[in-house]
Amino acid sequence: MKHALLAAGVTALILGLATPATAEPHPAEPARGTDGYGQATLTGFASLAAETFVPDSEPSGALLGANPINGLTLPFPNQPVQGFSGIVPRGGGVYDMLSDNGYGRKNNSADFLLRVHRVKADLSTGQGNVLGGFNLTDPNGHITFPLTREDRTLTGADIDVESILRAADGTYWMGDEFGPFLLHFSPTGELLSPPVPLPGVQAPENPLLNGAQPNLGSSKGFEGIARSVKGRHIYPLLEGTVTGDPAGTLRLYEYDLRKRTYTDKRWTYRLDAPRHSIGDAVAVDRHRFLIIERDGRQGDAAAVKKVYLADTRDRDADGLMDKTLVADLLNIANPHGLGGLGETFRFPFETIENLAILDNHTLIIANDNNLPFSSGRTPGKPDNNEFITIKLTRSLNADPRVIR
Repeated sequence: MKHALLAAGVTALILGLATPATAEPHPAEPARGTDGYGQATLTGFASLAAETFVPDSEPSGALLGANPINGLTLPFPNQPVQGFSGIVPRGGGVYDMLSDNGYGRKNNSADFLLRVHRVKADLSTGQGNVLGGFNLTDPNGHITFPLTREDRTLTGADIDVESILRAADGTYWMGDEFGPFLLHFSPTGELLSPPVPLPGVQAPENPLLNGAQPNLGSSKGFEGIARSVKGRHIYPLLEGTVTGDPAGTLRLYEYDLRKRTYTDKRWTYRLDAPRHSIGDAVAVDRHRFLIIERDGRQGDAAAVKKVYLADTRDRDADGLMDKTLVADLLNIANPHGLGGLGETFRFPFETIENLAILDNHTLIIANDNNLPFSSGRTPGKPDNNEFITIKLTRSLNADPRVIR
């Protein structure tokens, strides 16, 4: 199978995927959130081909073995543009897209270079370009544990970046799952300071564990990270439950960018079921966040892919963030048949990890295609990276400072 090299100025986003088989009904999932928004409507759709690669880059995927996966021959001749786990709107239909650790585990991703890609997409037509991007590096030696490469270009065996935001000064803050750590990068991807550990919490992959007992599941660190409306604080959200906390509860922290320390504030988000995970988080105002909640299934088996509005004010005084269902991503109205995917659109991917607010009624959402593993759209075929915009039935009444 040919591998399409990505080049600047070449159209890389394509409309249309094979129409999925009709989904089978699923047993009802326990839901604690209030349905206050009704059915969202699909207003934009585009797809970035799975086999899209960074031009003139290094081979990747050698540690995945020689057997084809979902029809793809390994290793890849270049670095794939894949695994989008964070999105930052830049205006004019341009987005910074963060690629995660590569192939899902520390021991198979040493030849995957961590990167932010810049994508321009016209989601009304599905046309667009990958404009370029930059690798993440640590040229000044802020990371003290051993890195994979002598040139200090960061790989998926070093850290697992799963969330991103852009600060007011143009720098980036990212959340890592291996530590978990907070990481501060320049606008060109250079690490600006040492990784910030989370006090009292360590995952099994933490390079500073030194034989201590981890109290967080594997790769269950910071899956979401949101910026406060004033820009002074950031809010990282764990994907997994800390040992000793009630099953299915996730910690949302507050970090002070001015003082460079965690504050004493912390909130609890409870999943609808302990087996679920979150995919991303973004601030709506001082108290409310949009959070993607999902099960671990794909295709026809996918049952829970939802966007919740979570409120830290805890009006029912149960010690948990209040939840309101904003959109069911498996039940989106598609009156115009965008993408050729029928009147009811399903976003049936195992990992949906990109969310941003475009205006009070519109969200942009994208999947992490886990190349070459996920095949949620068509069984046996690697997933593309899909981008959708959905219109909500009611206004979010968001703080104007979060809409850019």
